[in-house]
Amino acid sequence: MIVTGDDLAEIQSLQKYLESEFEMKSLGDLKYFLGIEVARSKHGIFLSQRKYVLDLLAEIGMLDCKPIDTPSEQNHKLGLYPDQVPTDKEHYQRLVGKLIYLAHTRPDIAYAVSVVSQFMHSPSEDHMGAVTRILRYLKVTHGKGLMFSKYGHTNVEGYTDADWAGSATDRRSTSGYFTFVGGNLVTWRSKKQKVVSRSSAEVEYHGMAHGVCELLWLRRLLRDLGFGPKKPMDLYCDNKAAIAIAHNPVQHDRTKHVEVDRNFIKEKVDAEIVSFPFISSEYQLADVLTKAVSTSIFHNSLDKLGMRDVFALT
Repeated sequence: MIVTGDDLAEIQSLQKYLESEFEMKSLGDLKYFLGIEVARSKHGIFLSQRKYVLDLLAEIGMLDCKPIDTPSEQNHKLGLYPDQVPTDKEHYQRLVGKLIYLAHTRPDIAYAVSVVSQFMHSPSEDHMGAVTRILRYLKVTHGKGLMFSKYGHTNVEGYTDADWAGSATDRRSTSGYFTFVGGNLVTWRSKKQKVVSRSSAEVEYHGMAHGVCELLWLRRLLRDLGFGPKKPMDLYCDNKAAIAIAHNPVQHDRTKHVEVDRNFIKEKVDAEIVSFPFISSEYQLADVLTKAVSTSIFHNSLDKLGMRDVFALT
């Protein structure tokens, strides 16, 4: 159990009560919890799953595997095909399940894990190859994690992006978002959309709606903690058409199929809860959640997300 708060006396009182009711004791400052390691320094708090990664690689005999720079191959064509060669389904599901848990502190593998998790019911050798690539990437990045530092503000903002019709087999799109509180990355998601979108603006708009929902959840959580946002939360998007739809109160034939999302978003814009600044694709952090990008773009994004490797030699 993790006990946290800003009232030391209250924390100590709670600990004494728990010790009187249950057979338990305080283990001091949080250092390790359910596979997640916590380290503190003058720079902030660092979360990682280094031991979890090393144990996983040792378990499957890949500690000496050849490393690779990115978790996903660019322009991959993973899908379900009639002539695909099946692989061990139970082994595949177990590995992907472990990677899904690892993604709790590793946004860098969020897209890659989202892709391989789509084939749990019928995995092929190509799908297993994609899983192996993620593991090879983890071999050289096992110490990576998230650094939480103090930047002097509690602003809430997000980045949302989508890759239109990116699936090679059903032409569904993948959308994703990152959210930040006080300049620190706190939540992220990469997910294949449930329906086929007929335009890039439509798929971006659906992605914006998911991002807005996440920001609203963070807003409620922060208010419960006593420091809710005092200004509109920025959700950065690189699609001008989607931003225009969010601000335009007039119904058009081309937006009827996204009417629910349109009204939901417009309501939050009018209430000055969220705003949608335009950002060029060059600075769109959420791009790495929607498709496999080049090595340079990938690692540049990770630096901006606050991912570090405090175990790396300097």
